[in-house]
Amino acid sequence: MAIIIQHNQTHSLIELMMVEERGDERNNNNKLVFGVNGERFEVSLSGGTVDPSTTLLQFLRYQTRFKSVKLGCGEGGCGACVVLLSKYDPVLDRVEDFTVSSCLTLLCSVNGCSITTTEGLGSSKAGFHPIHQRFAGFHASQCGFCTPGMCVSLFSALVNAEKTHRPEPPQGFSKLTVSEAEKAIAGNLCRCTGYRPIVDACKSFAADVDMEDLGFNSFWRKGETKQVMVSRLPPYKRQFEICTFPEFLKKENSSAMPLDLKRNCLHSPVSVQELQSLLECNDSNKQTSNKLVVGNTGMGYYKEVEHYDRYIDIRHIPELSMIRRDQTGIVIGATVTISKAIEALNEDNGGDFHSQGVMVFKKIADHMEKIATGFIRNSASIGGNLVMAQKKHFPSDISTILLAVGAMVHIITGHKYEKLMLEEFLERPPLDSRSVLLSIEIPCWYPGRNLTCETKTVLLFETYRAAPRPLGNALPHLNASFLAEVSPCNTSDGIKINNCQLAFGAFGTKHAIRARKVEEFLIGKVLSFSVLYEATKLVRATVVPEDRTPNPAYRSSLAVGYLFEFFGSLTGKRAQISSDCLNGHNDSFLFNDLNIEKNQDKFDETKLPPLISSAKQVVELSREYYPVGEPITKAGAAIQASGEAVFVDDIPSPVNCLYGSFIYSTKPLAWIKGIEFNSKSLPSGVTALLSYKDIPECGENIGSKFMFGTEPLFADELTRCAGQLVALVVADTQKNADRAADVAVVNYDMGNLELPILSVEEAIERSSLFEVPPFLYPNQIGDISKGMDEADHKIISAEMKTTAWWFTVQFSALSMHNATIARCLGIPEHNVRVITRRVGGGFGGKAMKAMPVATACALAAYKLHRPVRMYVNRKTDMIMAGGRHPMKITYSVGYNSNGKITALQLEILIDAGLSPDISPLMPGNMLGALKKYDWGALSFDIKVCKTNLPSRSAMRAPGEVQGSFIAEAVIEHVASTLSMEVDTVRNINFHTYNTLNMFYENSAGESMEYTLPSIWDKLAMSSCLNQRIRTVKEFNRFNLWQKRGISRVPIVYKVSLIQTPGKVSILSDGSVVVEVGGIELGQGLWTKVKQMVAFTLSSIHCVGSGDLLEKIRVVQSDTLSLIQGGMTAGSTTSESSCDAVRLCCNTLVERLTLLKERLLEQMGSINWETLILQAHLQAVNLSASTFYVPDFTSMNYLNYGAAVSEVEVNLLTGETTILQADIMYDCGQSLNPAVDLGQIEGAFVQGIGFFMLEEYPTNSDGLVISEGTWTYKIPTMDTIPKQFNVEILNSGHHQKRVLSSKASGEPPLLLAVSVHCATRAAIKEARKQLLSWSGLDKSNSTFHLEVPATMRVVKELCGLDSVERYLEWRMGRQTC
Repeated sequence: MAIIIQHNQTHSLIELMMVEERGDERNNNNKLVFGVNGERFEVSLSGGTVDPSTTLLQFLRYQTRFKSVKLGCGEGGCGACVVLLSKYDPVLDRVEDFTVSSCLTLLCSVNGCSITTTEGLGSSKAGFHPIHQRFAGFHASQCGFCTPGMCVSLFSALVNAEKTHRPEPPQGFSKLTVSEAEKAIAGNLCRCTGYRPIVDACKSFAADVDMEDLGFNSFWRKGETKQVMVSRLPPYKRQFEICTFPEFLKKENSSAMPLDLKRNCLHSPVSVQELQSLLECNDSNKQTSNKLVVGNTGMGYYKEVEHYDRYIDIRHIPELSMIRRDQTGIVIGATVTISKAIEALNEDNGGDFHSQGVMVFKKIADHMEKIATGFIRNSASIGGNLVMAQKKHFPSDISTILLAVGAMVHIITGHKYEKLMLEEFLERPPLDSRSVLLSIEIPCWYPGRNLTCETKTVLLFETYRAAPRPLGNALPHLNASFLAEVSPCNTSDGIKINNCQLAFGAFGTKHAIRARKVEEFLIGKVLSFSVLYEATKLVRATVVPEDRTPNPAYRSSLAVGYLFEFFGSLTGKRAQISSDCLNGHNDSFLFNDLNIEKNQDKFDETKLPPLISSAKQVVELSREYYPVGEPITKAGAAIQASGEAVFVDDIPSPVNCLYGSFIYSTKPLAWIKGIEFNSKSLPSGVTALLSYKDIPECGENIGSKFMFGTEPLFADELTRCAGQLVALVVADTQKNADRAADVAVVNYDMGNLELPILSVEEAIERSSLFEVPPFLYPNQIGDISKGMDEADHKIISAEMKTTAWWFTVQFSALSMHNATIARCLGIPEHNVRVITRRVGGGFGGKAMKAMPVATACALAAYKLHRPVRMYVNRKTDMIMAGGRHPMKITYSVGYNSNGKITALQLEILIDAGLSPDISPLMPGNMLGALKKYDWGALSFDIKVCKTNLPSRSAMRAPGEVQGSFIAEAVIEHVASTLSMEVDTVRNINFHTYNTLNMFYENSAGESMEYTLPSIWDKLAMSSCLNQRIRTVKEFNRFNLWQKRGISRVPIVYKVSLIQTPGKVSILSDGSVVVEVGGIELGQGLWTKVKQMVAFTLSSIHCVGSGDLLEKIRVVQSDTLSLIQGGMTAGSTTSESSCDAVRLCCNTLVERLTLLKERLLEQMGSINWETLILQAHLQAVNLSASTFYVPDFTSMNYLNYGAAVSEVEVNLLTGETTILQADIMYDCGQSLNPAVDLGQIEGAFVQGIGFFMLEEYPTNSDGLVISEGTWTYKIPTMDTIPKQFNVEILNSGHHQKRVLSSKASGEPPLLLAVSVHCATRAAIKEARKQLLSWSGLDKSNSTFHLEVPATMRVVKELCGLDSVERYLEWRMGRQTC
């Protein structure tokens, strides 16, 4: 982590000159030398030509041809920019290889190093690396934007596994273990795949992998032997693995010295004395800002907006980089990386330390493994982490875990040396500019270390953290670390606490604290329920978050829960401590007279597998339309893995290119008086500031358009929402443009304005609504009054809300942009050409929200007569995106005693934000998913509200996901009031085919197409549902602090085919080029189109026509080449595009058939190439285009699926673990089962994010505050189901579908509501238990579970005071 120091220079210029002279002696050539993928790079640093803040990513992307490193977040939180950094130690003749986040790593820090990106592993020309081949073959790359970083993460794990002394692995495998393979990519984010195939690709290299556990792939088919499976994997030849450190660098490294470049404001002191001189040097005329750097990872959290006068690289100071071990403990230098510290703590001590002291070190190391990610820990320093905690109140884990073990720090200030307890260090005022943290001392603990006692003493130590992700890459809501010395009490039964040290941190206070009052109370006491109860009161009084800390009650509850977890198993029992109670990491106590009831009090009764334990995919293949229906690898998957796939930002900048960055409003409704820049912080290179005033007179202020209206590009005199674009800064580099935007200050005036509308309730009061066209508004169904009258029971005016969420991978232009740009500039559309090759995972979010990006660039280029490009940074992206539509739902429902619902009445208020965007489509979308049950009668009043908030937009399954949630909430509510099983209520409200026709008129299709009832029953059998329900009940009976829930949920999802163009051309050599209106964004559009073209053209039946797949290329979309491309949305673009190219191919086949027949008469037989060559010679038109328009009578159809999910909830933290998910989905006759399987899994995991993880909070002005990877948490591989089973149902022929196929992109997302429902079931059991402790009636436990059901939400419903309630119950039982 970076240590940032500001100071006034107060020392003599003479000493500064001496420092500079020493620097000149060390480095006279002023050059930076390093390798990238085996190539030598030399960067001249003379004359101040390189900004010391330049990152490795910026250099690689803008100064080299290696574009695989992607800028995903700029925070070190996504893994898209990961590279392998290799360092050579000439003394030991050893190369050290580790991953780093190139978006944070400073270029000047890689002097003498070698960098490997995924391009360095292999390529389409040189041959792909087995990593690339297996990622492609296991279908582990969809959009491919983040795949290169994952490949490098895996490569690093392979390289380092080879350095171990493990036995030689079987041929074709590595020394990697399955656990290491899984964790290799634990820090890499993916929005597309659902992670399961990525994990399989990684595990395929592990020596201990069970081949049967590897999922669906293109290498072998189900049922083949293990030997066949191994033989078909792309071989991994360890002996020929890539050299990560070239020989030429080794030679140069032997004489290399640390860089020390005064002109570049970069200093690399090699001693503490030299560092002191730099910090004390005097310049009486100005203040000098210094930035002390090690790994620069602190920049990921504390964004670097200001300019620093000097960068001081302190990695080369021996006193700061050493690790020293002796019998008293371990001393770790401040610049030692967290990864190195973990190694030191885990290192075999050779008997120097007491076994229980070793246990403490290992548990500290285990906790550190959960800090950030591997590629951050590899460069972040332990000292930097502590200094950020001390100076900037960073929510540090390290400070908390070291506080409990009595760690000390060594500090030097000027010539004054100090050794402080960590607690004192944290409580001091922030370090001054001359102070430097030198090292951290961690003492070795052993029983009785702090006291003398006759009894047998045992040392206990545990660390805790409550965070959204188990493996890290997420800041904790609270962390804790407890150390205690306990022994059997001599005078009574029980266990006595001789000493304890309790630390809590990251709960919304300035720094971690020792709970001194709790410690004082517990020391000397014999543990009992009453003692622990009093201790919990003290904990609540001690762990008090500061004002404005989010969720303070939850954080305090966590502290109580962790204290109880630590001491709870020692309480209230006649205990005997085993002599070998501490073996390694686990504290195990042997108690006498244990019975089932007492066994309930123990924690972690069932140890869950670390990541994905197993997965099963059932796919039925058909060769009827070969190669359509074949699970071929997604087109471009291998080049996505190798980094050769070109995304928009990979295209080289034109000469004289400028760069843009948006300035947005922070007020919801205000007059804009002007924009100012802090002249001191304004970077050089700023060229222009463009606003609505710069739009041409003949143009319009329009940034995006849809069928319901437009949205302005920039706010005019009045900004109408926080997050609205105000202006565009244009500069010579993207970095300078972003910096200028960051220091811009918008001046506002709120005079003579109404209050902004910031809620749907306010919108209704002020009649601020968008009109929904009558043809889009759904029809009411049945007689609501009659249905209510027939009901035995009613729920009246129940309320719930849904929230927004967002997170896409990369911004890019789409095909609708040309009309918007033309209108903005006031020019004809034929003067605007939009070309789109591929897009990093969009999921609807880029359909509308990318338009202002392209339009703003076009305006700047038009105005400045220079090319302009822009990469929207993650923060701005999140703020301007708007997210999904928040809603307020009020419902009344009538139902009978058997659970049959007779009427449902809904009032729904949809927050559309400032502009209509796609919002008028929401009522129809919502009802389409909500009508999956037979509600008897269905009545609704849906209003689309206009508010002073960012415009909401499309995100995978817009409206449908909310509709499905509403349906399940109603079903759950009815079941709860009737005390019935929810599954029973779902069953009784299933549609018959007749009611399905009534609810989905013109969409239900034939009766044989209604496959949901059979899916429902088959899934119950394949998932062993009834047996698992019994197992869950048994588990809940015998476990107090973990509860499980299981739920089965159906979906019905209506889709519509879209009109789209297509063009197929056959070139003279027989190769085929295809154009479609849709955009490839990971959904396999190009792959399915290629398969369709190959199938249709093969009907010409000539030699070689059956093997056309490799001859076909789908090219980028071009709005002037193929007009009316429309939107890539709604899950049916692939189908529609396939039908479009099929029509084209039919035309070509018809033209070629006559020629073929003539040639057959002359030649007897003819191959494909000859036929095409003759066609060219005889002037046959070999290009055909069409505009596919679906038949109105069959353009709408229904998709069906069901899922069973089982979860386990930790009642002390609210953490929900998804144990298993079983999905069955009807794809019709899949066009490509591999692609559809990826869509199903990816959509389901994305749905987990919506229902369980992804919060989108705003401040009081409506400005989004969850603006990056630090605060917005999408699913990661450690949050997906431990067992993940998917079956694609081949439901036979659907004559009105494209070769009987059905959509797979969006519908499966709705199945993730099963996880939410299973969580609700687990919470229900927890609440019953909580009520029983209080002696209250536990039969009725109706409650509403919010979306997302985060840890806080779950814990609140399980009881923030559950520990106290339990202890009160136990104390009450003891007195009876």
